[in-house]
Amino acid sequence: MSAIEVWRKSARSGENGSCVELSNHGGIRDSKNPTGPELRLGVAGVRALVKGAQAGRFDS
Repeated sequence: MSAIEVWRKSARSGENGSCVELSNHGGIRDSKNPTGPELRLGVAGVRALVKGAQAGRFDS
């Protein structure tokens, strides 16, 4: 794992501001508030979250 944390926002995210960013260290944050709180799931946790979202597990 890189010592430098890099945050990425999806290329599919629109300009409405309803986006989150993921880091290479397993963090999630609100893209509108990059200095605000972060959720730390770890790399495996973020992968599981993304996989679940892709499978539609969180759709209502």
